[in-house]
Amino acid sequence: MPDELTHRRRMLVLAICCTSLLIVTLDNTVLNVALPTLQKEFDASVSGMQWTVDAYTLVLASLLMLAGSTADRIGRRKIFLAGLVIFTLGSVLCSVAPSLEFLVVFRMVQAVGGSMLNPVAMSIITNTFTDPRERARAIGVWGGVAGISMAAGPLVGGVLVDTVGWRSIFLVNLPVGLAALFLTLRYVPESRAPKPRRPDPVGQLLVIVLLGALTYAIIEAPRAGWTSPLILGFAGAALLALVGLLRYEPRRAEPLIDLRFFRSVPFSGATVIAVCAFASLSGFLFLSTLHLQDVLGLDALHAGLWMLPIAAMALVCGPLSGRLVGSRGPRVPLLIAGVTMTVSGVLFAAFEAESADGPRLAGYLLFGLGFGFVNAPITNTAVSGMPRAQAGVAAAVASTSRQIGTTLGVAVIGAVLASGVASSSYADDFTEASRPAWWIIAGCGLAVLVLGAVTSGRWARESARRAAERLEEETRPEAVLSHGR
Repeated sequence: MPDELTHRRRMLVLAICCTSLLIVTLDNTVLNVALPTLQKEFDASVSGMQWTVDAYTLVLASLLMLAGSTADRIGRRKIFLAGLVIFTLGSVLCSVAPSLEFLVVFRMVQAVGGSMLNPVAMSIITNTFTDPRERARAIGVWGGVAGISMAAGPLVGGVLVDTVGWRSIFLVNLPVGLAALFLTLRYVPESRAPKPRRPDPVGQLLVIVLLGALTYAIIEAPRAGWTSPLILGFAGAALLALVGLLRYEPRRAEPLIDLRFFRSVPFSGATVIAVCAFASLSGFLFLSTLHLQDVLGLDALHAGLWMLPIAAMALVCGPLSGRLVGSRGPRVPLLIAGVTMTVSGVLFAAFEAESADGPRLAGYLLFGLGFGFVNAPITNTAVSGMPRAQAGVAAAVASTSRQIGTTLGVAVIGAVLASGVASSSYADDFTEASRPAWWIIAGCGLAVLVLGAVTSGRWARESARRAAERLEEETRPEAVLSHGR
């Protein structure tokens, strides 16, 4: 069916998918500028603020691959519609949360719906745009929307928190979600993989244990103690779950996480780059919004306005990055992203750029430029070399790596900050306590630069070609049946 769609219809499908991405990704960061407000209203600690962000991204990361494979099996349009309904309902529940604990729970409901949107939308795009160049441009638009929504979240949140109240940042999802639901019913065609994949409940459980235990250990360690039995227990559970995944998944004919994808050097590189880039972004926004409001004393609106340069650069650079990927491949955008994100982190870590308006603005512009360039190459690399029948799973791995990065960024940066801040002198200690966190952000940018250079060369592309050929061969019905015996 996708091959029969007119150009106008394909553009409309892209717009609908990007709308779903916009609201899901916006909710990754829109809450950042509301954190000081929530801290006062609910008397929240640093770890409490972390959980309001990470409860959302953690559930997303845990369920994205399940949603991708389920959509390939029973229909991408069906799962996409279900995701819109659950996400919109979760948003309404968040807007009426009576306490921080309820807000965290309702954020998890939101994330269940969100997990059905992003990877499924990417799979719909991959199967709608079959021409490689046209697909690269479409993914460039997708990447631009992802960058814009992540970076613009604090600005949108700042406007809403100061004019209407923090609860309104969730209510705005209601009309957008309903409109996307109507348009999907009317215009998005149904599609599924030629050979449905079987569920993998053991693999899914191991993923949830791994991500949940690891995140809990990182966030709660500053309060409970890094060597406390509780933290060591959760860290041990995460390690056991990782070992279990690595041993169990290769034995399945149709695993939740197909480790064969990682035979492709570009795919593996794109996955790690996504973790580093999104960890850098979430940590950057977490530190910046707290510094602007708690240290400089700005209100939510003006703190959000300071985030505008990041969103503006993402808006300009996202589509440009997509064109570069389509014409010259992923290397140039990744190198630009790595350099600018590293320089931005170093400005804050070594030169205290946050202490003056000019350097702060330069740091924000550089970071926005880098983040704008990083999305399209990692998304295109993740899905373009894989068989179309595996598009949902490959896209889910790419989306999962983003959410893992976002979760770890807030967890690690927040833990570093909490370790250096005394509760009695929060604002006084903040600047010095954040210094190691800025170095971590700079290190993430450097990782993007190095991995972008190493995993985008000729030998890396050759490994991707060989991996795709072997995957095609091994996923033929007769090969799967043989493996299942």
